[in-house]
Amino acid sequence: MWTAFMWGGISASAVVIGALAALFLKIPRRIIGWIMAFGTGTLIGAATFELLGDALNDGGMIPTAIGFTAGAVVYTLFDLLISAKGGAGRKRSGRKEGTNQSGLGIFAGTVMDAIPESIMLGASLLAGNGVSVVLVVSIFVSNIPEGLSSTVGLQGSQYSRAKIMLMWLSVLLISAFAALGGYLFLEQLPKEMGAAIGAFAGGGIIAMICSTMMPEAFEEGGPVVGLIASMGLLVSLLLDI
Repeated sequence: MWTAFMWGGISASAVVIGALAALFLKIPRRIIGWIMAFGTGTLIGAATFELLGDALNDGGMIPTAIGFTAGAVVYTLFDLLISAKGGAGRKRSGRKEGTNQSGLGIFAGTVMDAIPESIMLGASLLAGNGVSVVLVVSIFVSNIPEGLSSTVGLQGSQYSRAKIMLMWLSVLLISAFAALGGYLFLEQLPKEMGAAIGAFAGGGIIAMICSTMMPEAFEEGGPVVGLIASMGLLVSLLLDI
């Protein structure tokens, strides 16, 4: 049980690492874009091979399709709401003129991105084979540029270093508890229901990648991000063997 909590915290600690890098180092935005592109590829692989693959095996096509569609729809609705509240640029490392970024919106959006990942990380322990390496690596890699980009946005909203770090430590704790909740809650469910929830998380993750991570990666990293994301997907596949 507490292993799920630990791995949830470890994967989310990359947000704190990214925040520290943004606060104390000057990292080129192109590098941030490349890291995000690699994280995009690994997350697509994790959502496909781990979440959707397991959902199909455990629950069949109908629960998987329903769960996946519902996850994408729910994430999109929340994303629209949070974007309207000032969280649209939470993964943007460059603050553009005319944008309206809210520190609370950035924080809420980051939490929304982290919860489905962490829930399924905890649920991966239910198989009895230890934590999913694919999910841990994918979430960790994708969280580094999120910490970098979001911290820049918070600095642009005049947040102090202490307040920024407190917010990201809160995200770490929320992610750890979400992983713990995923382990405890999904353990009690029938396979079909667990499959639908796994697909729900997969739908949310794919929607998040397409609406936030991919645009930021291309904007900052240029056309080469396609190759980098492909390599991330390849790494995800190799880790799943």
